[in-house]
Amino acid sequence: MKNFILSVLVLLLMTGVVSAKEKKYGKALTLKEKTKISDIYATPAKYVGKKVLVEGMLLDVCAKRGCWVELASDKEFQKMRVKVNDGEIIFPMEAKGKTGLFEGTLQEIKLTKEQAIERAEHHAEEQGIKFDPSTITEGTTIYQIKGLGAVIKD
Repeated sequence: MKNFILSVLVLLLMTGVVSAKEKKYGKALTLKEKTKISDIYATPAKYVGKKVLVEGMLLDVCAKRGCWVELASDKEFQKMRVKVNDGEIIFPMEAKGKTGLFEGTLQEIKLTKEQAIERAEHHAEEQGIKFDPSTITEGTTIYQIKGLGAVIKD
């Protein structure tokens, strides 16, 4: 009987440890229903200015300030950036490769060719990679989430 009780206690402790293996950032998540990143890209006008909850594996994290992450979509070769105000939330580099839930408002950002080049140069500088401005030939529209809160699973 003692062994059974001891086994149950160990199991309960292990369950508590497993469930505690997630880290919360920013505000608490309020939405329950997840939106697929592929659905956002399929009909962005439906989501612009609205709060969404997305889930994905973290492909990249801002190396300078931890102020953005890029998430893998549910559709191959798609990704979505979640950007937070500098210093409000700092995502750790160690989060790369982990899965997370991110809540925020979808933004539509229209860039001229010059703005697109400037943005790409800034991103390359942050990541310590080379950038060739001739690769950008026109303006573009970017969709990203202005992040409010996140939960990253270990």
